[in-house]
Amino acid sequence: MVNEVILNDFTFKVTNYKEEIVKNKKTGNDLIKVSFDFKVKGGNEYHEVTKFLYENTFDVKIPEKKLKFRGTINKYFTSRGDFSDENSVADFKLELIEVD
Repeated sequence: MVNEVILNDFTFKVTNYKEEIVKNKKTGNDLIKVSFDFKVKGGNEYHEVTKFLYENTFDVKIPEKKLKFRGTINKYFTSRGDFSDENSVADFKLELIEVD
């Protein structure tokens, strides 16, 4: 069971981790695709996380699987749009695909 994903040096405590191998339609190469959920508090934490995710491409490490690759955001979803309330918590879903 995967509980932690590291993007660059930013560690996320995750749930619902999924991993699969997909084919690059242009090159035919096998690529790793992972998805996972995590929670983010409003206010400053939300600002830090969303600013970080704008980088779009990351060094991905999944310690429990001994997996490392360079990945880019394929899909991104959050359950909230307004994070001005510092006590609010939102569910985030992130899907990353290996850079070919």
